[in-house]
Amino acid sequence: MKKLQTISPVDGSVFVERPLQNTADIDAALTLAKKAQKEWQRVPLAERQKIMLKFLDAMIAKASEIGTELTWQMGRPASQTPGEILRGFQARVRYMTALAPKALADIVPDAEDGFKRYIRRDPVGVVAIVAPWNYPYLTSVNGIVPALLAGNAVVLKHSHQTPLCADRYMQAFKAAGLPEGVFQFLDLSHEDTEKLIADPRVDFVNFTGSVKGGHAVQKAISQKFIIAGLELGGKDPAYVRADADLNYAVENLVDGAFFNSGQSCCGIERIYVHEKLYTAFVDGFVALTKKYVLGNPLDPAVNLGPMVRAGAADFVRAQTADAVKRGAKTLIDEKLFPASKAGTPYLAPQVLVNVDHSMPAMTEETFGPVVGIMKVKSDAEALQLMNDSAYGLTASLWTKDLDAAETLGQQIETGTVFMNRCDYLDPALPWTGVKDTGRGATLSVLGFECLTRPKSFHLRTKTS
Repeated sequence: MKKLQTISPVDGSVFVERPLQNTADIDAALTLAKKAQKEWQRVPLAERQKIMLKFLDAMIAKASEIGTELTWQMGRPASQTPGEILRGFQARVRYMTALAPKALADIVPDAEDGFKRYIRRDPVGVVAIVAPWNYPYLTSVNGIVPALLAGNAVVLKHSHQTPLCADRYMQAFKAAGLPEGVFQFLDLSHEDTEKLIADPRVDFVNFTGSVKGGHAVQKAISQKFIIAGLELGGKDPAYVRADADLNYAVENLVDGAFFNSGQSCCGIERIYVHEKLYTAFVDGFVALTKKYVLGNPLDPAVNLGPMVRAGAADFVRAQTADAVKRGAKTLIDEKLFPASKAGTPYLAPQVLVNVDHSMPAMTEETFGPVVGIMKVKSDAEALQLMNDSAYGLTASLWTKDLDAAETLGQQIETGTVFMNRCDYLDPALPWTGVKDTGRGATLSVLGFECLTRPKSFHLRTKTS
């Protein structure tokens, strides 16, 4: 029997091991989901909202436990992991639950004498969600809670690195009184995950992962007339204009680059700084980076944990070495971070200068604690460089000029434009991307669109 095995980046131990499920389990789960969904969509929305809030209460009650468990699974410092539930997760559940009546309300066109006309938003049916490990609750909740609020059933396949997140969802939904079969999870191989999403009983797929994975999802659903929401990563840029608040920009961009060891699809991976601020910005950025503490993430003094696995850290080391060979210069002495060792997931943060777009470190996703900083002479040069990417998830502008930010933002090829903030998700706004970042949207009122299908009612009330 094939097994799921989670190796903890903390110490290399086996943290979770259990059997993978198979095609028979997929069939049973989808059979139950189809049946349960028919009943669930008849539950009044107000009752669905109450269950979602009870679910949230159950998750919050276990936030500390969940946080420590998460640290062992993927390495983020234990001082930070409970915040995934207490802040972003909580905010998204509350916002989307409160928004649901407006987002799911009937659309009524102008009155026409003798007719009653409206558009109802019916649930699509069964939603399959394939979630990643880097923000395992924040990425998955974006699809799970809106799908359930809309009257769908959900089958979750979580990452093998963070499988216990699925268990936590199940426990909390059970405590909240969610009917059996409305939410289920499966531990599957890549091959069986493709079988799940290709099954005709799955009506929508929400996938967060690599570009390669996104293509696999599209291929798997190609024989059905359904769509998939695909969030496939990024190479997110920041531009520090000449009028930026220097200290504020430094503080926030260091955090945006290195939080979660840089393992964020919307983390800052490349920074363009106007020549008037360049030297001061780089000096401040390096000084603050040197204050980070890399080590065992269970230590409360540590604010930079290991990467998810040694192979991921080795990839980042190789990309950095390649940039140096091409002329880049490293500004952080790895000896300042004694826990950083080759062949382990522990990797020191790094700042690269003398970089350009001939280097993969500035054009290909790094997904680690390394950032390149380039000097630019103008807004036009920064704009050209920001758009010189296969990705387009977020881009941030650091300036005191709102008009300039809006003008530049209109020209940036990205899903979200930030001004004076980064690496953030506002549930009132759609989370979306362009180019190889994918398609579709989660959260906001638009996040319900792909989880429902329009049904028109055209009722003649006068026959004479």
